[in-house]
Amino acid sequence: MNIIRILQLLIAVFLIVTILLQNRGGGLSGIFGGGDNVYMAKRGIEKKLFIATIVLSVLFFAISLFVTII
Repeated sequence: MNIIRILQLLIAVFLIVTILLQNRGGGLSGIFGGGDNVYMAKRGIEKKLFIATIVLSVLFFAISLFVTII
């Protein structure tokens, strides 16, 4: 059971990192409406980060559900 919790913790950390790496248009300009919100299609590393975020979130949810049931 400890291995599952450690795995869940590692997946959570990787999920946080992938979400933070996807940050677009950061800074204070977005607060005041100065951010440029024109996004194009995801390419290269951006697309890989997006897919990794989806996979990690599904894994995290599945492990959390498994731990809750057991």
